[in-house]
Amino acid sequence: MKVAIIGAGITQFGEFWERSYRELITEAGVKAIENAGIDGAEIQSLYVGSMTPGMFLEQEHVGALVVDNAGLLPIPATRVESACASGGMALRQAYLAIRSGVADIVVAGGVEKMTDVSTEQATIALAGAADQEWEAFHGATFPALYALMARRHMLEFGTTEEQMAQVAVKNHYNGSLNPNAQYRKPIKLEDVMNSSMVADPLKLLDCSPITDGAAAVILASEEKAKQLCDNPVWIAGSGQASDSLALHDRKSLSRTEAAVKASKIAYQMAGVNPKDIDFAEVHDCFTIAEIMAIESLGFCEVGKGGIFTEKGQTALTGSIPVNTSGGLKAKGHPVGATGIAQAVEATLQLRGEAGKRQIKDAKVGLTHNVGGSGASCVVHIFKSEVA
Repeated sequence: MKVAIIGAGITQFGEFWERSYRELITEAGVKAIENAGIDGAEIQSLYVGSMTPGMFLEQEHVGALVVDNAGLLPIPATRVESACASGGMALRQAYLAIRSGVADIVVAGGVEKMTDVSTEQATIALAGAADQEWEAFHGATFPALYALMARRHMLEFGTTEEQMAQVAVKNHYNGSLNPNAQYRKPIKLEDVMNSSMVADPLKLLDCSPITDGAAAVILASEEKAKQLCDNPVWIAGSGQASDSLALHDRKSLSRTEAAVKASKIAYQMAGVNPKDIDFAEVHDCFTIAEIMAIESLGFCEVGKGGIFTEKGQTALTGSIPVNTSGGLKAKGHPVGATGIAQAVEATLQLRGEAGKRQIKDAKVGLTHNVGGSGASCVVHIFKSEVA
């Protein structure tokens, strides 16, 4: 059974002390329902990605909270958690619910409210996505873990700090064209290079921000999509894979094996290969993460991601535009919402509704959502036309 996105909604991403968790996800959900042009009563189930509302808000049981505030009682609602890949995993669960025949209209949402706690508290909450006993207990926060990966990539392949900085420059430019992005101001290479060191070689502007925000998409079966929507976006492939939680147990620090495996599954299901992808939204929680992602997804040779970026191949006018939305780096990273926000961007691009950042003649898009330092990964491939 084929599955399509028939509606998409997203909030502004940023720091919103005056707005609540429930308000954000309700706004995104209402926008998605209105965009789909359906009655909420037609929705049969709901999946919401949210990493750690218990630590950010002291609120658990958010499936019930979200479905109640959305006015969708009494449909089943499930919270999905896979660290920073929670949103992408919620999308996959909604997709599988339709593929299995259990439902034919499902909403997938994602939300996180991260700025109501201090930076120190947020760091502790996010560290829960690492190995507590072997990494977090010893002070290895996520900037430190990705710094280890960056140093290994630099050692093995000659990747430079300037090449990583180019990821930030590109994504901030793209973010300047996205009205919902947290940061909408272009930056220069020297801004990144001169920003304060966080975990050598990663500087402040190599790191994605702490963000509040929500996003939602409405999924439908092929029959319903053709009845209800003039411009459905088809989910042609969905792949998920896992790797060791702790870095020291992995085969390589410079390659994300879960992304390699998840993308192969998605490519095979969609009947495409990396050269067929017109644009991609990848998980750039740190600049090195985008470089490793484009290698793992097959957009360039392993070890060549830095050079590929430096040559402008991932820019809006490049051979494979990456993070047209601004990515996690500039659009923002409300961790539970990120995977759904990527799907929203894919929907806009394939509908030709992405404004100044629109990719010409976009037909096939990809999203890549990672949990933690790469222990979980989900990849989706989207098409503007049903196969």
